[in-house]
Amino acid sequence: MMPSHLTTAETDALLTDISTLGARLALVRREIGRVMFGQDETIEQSLIALLSGGHALLVGVPGLGKSRLVETLGVVLGLGTKRVQFTPDLMPSDILGSEVLDEPENGRRSFRFLPGPVFCQLLMADEINRASPRTQSALLQAMQEQRVSVAGVEHALPRPFHVLATQNPIEQEGTYPLPEAQLDRFLLEIQVRYPERDAERAMLLATTGAPEAPPAAVLNAHELIAAQSLIRRLPVGESVIEAIIDLVRNGRPESSQDDSITRHVAWGPGPRAAQAMMLACRARALLDGRLAPSREDVVALAAPVLRHRMALNFSARAEGLGVADMIARLVSRI
Repeated sequence: MMPSHLTTAETDALLTDISTLGARLALVRREIGRVMFGQDETIEQSLIALLSGGHALLVGVPGLGKSRLVETLGVVLGLGTKRVQFTPDLMPSDILGSEVLDEPENGRRSFRFLPGPVFCQLLMADEINRASPRTQSALLQAMQEQRVSVAGVEHALPRPFHVLATQNPIEQEGTYPLPEAQLDRFLLEIQVRYPERDAERAMLLATTGAPEAPPAAVLNAHELIAAQSLIRRLPVGESVIEAIIDLVRNGRPESSQDDSITRHVAWGPGPRAAQAMMLACRARALLDGRLAPSREDVVALAAPVLRHRMALNFSARAEGLGVADMIARLVSRI
């Protein structure tokens, strides 16, 4: 159902724009799927994050194609992409940039800012949890405000600006857990899983034979910005809004109507989770060729939106419960 305040002409124009964008996004998914095998859900959620204007945390063991996915997204969406390998000795200036002293021939010294790799449209923060908390926090302002401050001077980042960070869940020696404030900046936490047997067979044949054709650009940065603006105009039904609010509020021990959540959750999702869910549901609907999101979108996106925004207490760990168990209880109430 279209918003009642729109005229007939405005409604028709919006429907045309949505239909056109949906067709373009189908081409985007097809082009990425030509390179990435058996990762349809990962591709979908990554596109949802970018179409929503947000950032994503890709969690998976080595060798599942996380780096390749980011590179492919950059090419297909026409974004300038840079990669930073996070290590314990990485400094904030290695990401943000620094000022250097220029000594021209006239003898008048001055400082000149050298932009770091964060000045791009799609930043891959590889193994982000290997850097120190000080370096991790250097991304906070960039992710939230799309600008950075160096030596007291603010520098705007290119638009659009997105961070796709990767994290290895099995090798934790020498790592630093991401602070909750930074985790909350990620729109989605995407679990990258092993491909199915048929997909792995197709990947094996495609990647060990003749060189495959590289992916082609389908969108550009300006078109992505326009798509992000259009997604915010998609109508959302009252039942979907209520489902989002119920999901988020029931995940907080202070306001939950579920006794298990009250007893086992240390802290729950904040308002940013509801905002993320609203945008993500709109993006998912458009990717599926629908004109408005449904409650099924809320159910499908509950885990990637909530699992990095909830923490369990000792009682839950003692009983062998995990965040996934709590999210399943929340979803069952929708």
